Amino acid sequence: MGNKKLNTFLGILVVVLVVWMIRGTFMQPGISSLKGGFTEVAHYRNENNTGPIQHVFTVTVKDTAAAQLEAYGNFMPHHKGGNTKVYFFAAGNPVPDELYPGKPNFDPAFNPYCIALYEKTAMGNASIEKNPFR
Repeated sequence: MGNKKLNTFLGILVVVLVVWMIRGTFMQPGISSLKGGFTEVAHYRNENNTGPIQHVFTVTVKDTAAAQLEAYGNFMPHHKGGNTKVYFFAAGNPVPDELYPGKPNFDPAFNPYCIALYEKTAMGNASIEKNPFR
């Protein structure tokens, strides 16, 4: 009789733990849960898989005052030994839809509209710079 109660209790406990783990797995915060209204416009990744991998993104932000820019940048892909850059633009302003490798990642005509630059270096150091072209 006591063994049956113990088995029932352990069975319920296992079911509760499995449901709790599955819920935790599928309810992780993501880009959609960040404040600011982010929309990715363009993405560039170099074809070189033997050297440093570059990721460059242009993103529009609806609410620039409440935007969680650094958190958004941390969600972007980054490779050890590579570099990730995210250029943020206010929604409604001109945004580059074509990106290039190297130092200027897009046409300099868009520089005045860039509100922030998130960069994660090869060593994993992340930084955000407001108005990087002013």
